[in-house]
Amino acid sequence: MSLSESELPRTEDEWRVRLSPEEFRVLREAGTERPWTGDYVETKTPGVYHCRACGAELFRSEDKFDSHCGWPSFDDAIPGAVKEIPDSTMGMRRTEIRCARCDSHLGHVFEGEGFTPKDTRHCVNSVSIRLEPKQS
Repeated sequence: MSLSESELPRTEDEWRVRLSPEEFRVLREAGTERPWTGDYVETKTPGVYHCRACGAELFRSEDKFDSHCGWPSFDDAIPGAVKEIPDSTMGMRRTEIRCARCDSHLGHVFEGEGFTPKDTRHCVNSVSIRLEPKQS
C-alpha cells in the first residue's frame, strides 16, 4: 500500500517510528544488508516490487535476474521511480539508487557488466523493497 503525500514522514524520527531498526539503517542511513540474507535474492514470483518505506512501485519481476551477487538484481526500474546519485564513499565511484518518492536508499546501479542485453544491474537490498505478487 502506497502512502499518500500527506502520510509520508517528514523527519528521520518519524521514519524511525514507522520502520524496523534494520529497515531504518538501510533505507534512511544508506546501509547495506549482508549478501545472501535478503528475502528476495532468489525469488522468482511474478509481481511488482514496492518501496518498503513509502509503497511506491519501483521494479517489475520480469526485470529481475540472477546476478549471483547476493542481492536482488533488476536490469530496469519503473520509469521515474528511482533516482540516481553519484556515490564516492567506500573509496570507489558508484551510483546510488534511491526511491524518487521518499528518498529512501535502495542500493546501487552498475552498468557495463554484460549480465543482460540492457547491460544494467540495479543491485537492491531486499529490506528496501516489498513484493506484491501478481494476482492470478
